[in-house]
Amino acid sequence: MSRVLVTGGAGFIGSHVADALIARGHAVTILDDLSGGFPENVPAQAAFIHGSITDHVLVNRLFGERRFDHVYHLAAYAAEGLSHFIKRFNYTNNVIGSVNLVNAAINGGVQTFVFTSSIAVYGSVPPPMTEDDVPAPEDSYGIAKYAVEMELRACRDLFGLNYVIFRPHNVFGPRQNIGDRYRNVVGIFMNQVLQRQPMTIFGDGTQTRAFSYIDDVAPVIADAIETPAAWNETFNIGADEPRSLLQLAGAVAAAMGVAPAIVHLDARHEVQHAHSSHEKARRAFRSRPQTSLEEGLERMASWVRAHGSRTGTPFEGIEITRNLPSSWQRR
Repeated sequence: MSRVLVTGGAGFIGSHVADALIARGHAVTILDDLSGGFPENVPAQAAFIHGSITDHVLVNRLFGERRFDHVYHLAAYAAEGLSHFIKRFNYTNNVIGSVNLVNAAINGGVQTFVFTSSIAVYGSVPPPMTEDDVPAPEDSYGIAKYAVEMELRACRDLFGLNYVIFRPHNVFGPRQNIGDRYRNVVGIFMNQVLQRQPMTIFGDGTQTRAFSYIDDVAPVIADAIETPAAWNETFNIGADEPRSLLQLAGAVAAAMGVAPAIVHLDARHEVQHAHSSHEKARRAFRSRPQTSLEEGLERMASWVRAHGSRTGTPFEGIEITRNLPSSWQRR
């Protein structure tokens, strides 16, 4: 039985990965500050530590006490668009927090460091994006993720710390924080429907993304430490078929059993088209069928209806207000 730390394990993706690791027989400890996750997401079989990866004293103490064999680093503030306006917060959480874990992993003799990066590292690279493309991130979140990727490669060369990097994209499903106003468009749409509000789209809605169901992503991430072919490699992971936001809104409305109602907001600065190739992941991990967008939305809609809407709260501590979308103004 391996001792595994999962950061962000009270969050959406992290809790599903923790479930999969426990099912494989690993002893899981979860570290989460509950800024985006919820206590009810923590698996009953996991040890839970309420704390932040930015607290290096706490991180070092945990590694010293628990002697982790593997680290799954899924803790992040992943609001890609908002990251332009919260740069200090973004880099503190997504870079400095990651460095705290990397330092502790090296000093503690961790065997494998699994990191969830993001498709945001590619920027406007023409899709389908492949792992051979040179990243060119266009927002502070993507820059932070790519910095950690490069740090892990440097640490492998100097310290022998094995890593596996995943670049997931637009993951949705049960346990997602649908009250978050700045990320997870599927959750935002469903929360708006529950509150009998129109679904809001920045711009004309022709932006395309590939929306990835959680059950197609979390088990692959969990398999990383038991897949030697994946060590010291980077993988895109997620759905293959891109859809426009207008198409997504229609599909969400159908899953929620309502007629689509859409309000268009002023366009914001974002990549217009983003989806990736997953051929490399299919070669390294066993092939699995993908959940269709419609089936995934039906499953999430059932969970959302059972749990009800969530009240979205404005982000406290916007650092730059210039060009901040009006819908994100504090109110």
